[in-house]
Amino acid sequence: MKILVIALSGIGDALMFTPALKILKQEFPAAEVDALVMFGGAKDIFLNNPDVNRLIHFNFLKEGIFNSLRFVFSLRKRYDVTINVYPSNRKEYNAISFLIGAKKRVAVEYLRMNKENLGWLNNITVKEDDSLHNVQTNIRMVEKLINKQTDEEPPLQLFLKEEYLHFADNYLKENKISDNDFVIGIHPGCATLKNHIKRRWEPEKFAQLSYELIKKYSAKILIFGGPEEKELKEEVAEKIKSDKAIIIETDSLSKSSAIMKRCNLFVTNDSALMHIASALSLPVVAIIGPTNINYIHPWKTEYKIASLNLDCSPCFFYSPKPLSCKRDDVKFKCIKELTVEKVLAVIESLLSGTDKF
Repeated sequence: MKILVIALSGIGDALMFTPALKILKQEFPAAEVDALVMFGGAKDIFLNNPDVNRLIHFNFLKEGIFNSLRFVFSLRKRYDVTINVYPSNRKEYNAISFLIGAKKRVAVEYLRMNKENLGWLNNITVKEDDSLHNVQTNIRMVEKLINKQTDEEPPLQLFLKEEYLHFADNYLKENKISDNDFVIGIHPGCATLKNHIKRRWEPEKFAQLSYELIKKYSAKILIFGGPEEKELKEEVAEKIKSDKAIIIETDSLSKSSAIMKRCNLFVTNDSALMHIASALSLPVVAIIGPTNINYIHPWKTEYKIASLNLDCSPCFFYSPKPLSCKRDDVKFKCIKELTVEKVLAVIESLLSGTDKF
């Protein structure tokens, strides 16, 4: 049996499929399981994963319609099963799965805009459930495929080469971070597509929070983010005004992840790095505004959520529509009015119950 996992929607979504992938391979050990990704960071997620036979990287956004169609048809009739990871409810992803031509096309039947996004092209589906974590929904898809219910809910699967761990050791030494330092990682960024930049807590608040953590715990602050977040990281570091704040710059997500392993705590927006931190079993404080916490809370690790828990939250559920706010008083109040004091109190609450400090 040949199975293609279609993980085109991003880094966090790819990572949240890995527990289901583990179950899939356990059930079909002889199957050839390939993964198709579009983003370089998603490629890093599946890199070195023993449950993936072949990793296929193709950037549909850059290649355009003609080259993309030619690529998709090159995969036609080569797979018995295709699986669209959850969430990936764009019509383009469903069309790609259909054109590849597998007899079994596994996906989620979305509660919102499923018909408009060609969900009917899939023939093995599970109905979306807003009360479930993305990991659990992915597992339900695999259960539907194997026609068997499993009680297993594995942790996120991330495999880092020894060379990346050695790189991280050297990087930390060069930046004078010792075994005795209390290290806090922060990620002030998140995805920007479909207006998701509005999910970000303000850079000045991350800076003020970092300053308070340095003052209270003599912490060293590692500022993480992708290459497209370089200016954001520099802005936060400049506002912290401390030599204990260090911008992390690497040429791959895997190397950044290896450095993240050293953190005693990770404070982050709702982002792919929140899920990386979960995969690394770090204590996490997640700053959540409009997103449904059931979907994306840190998985199988110690965590707390910093949120205002407004009556209108959550308002973001999976849909191809851009993120918007219907409030008349303060747009995106759930993020705008979340104070540094509130987040600091959540951090202190987590630290008081962890053996990491």
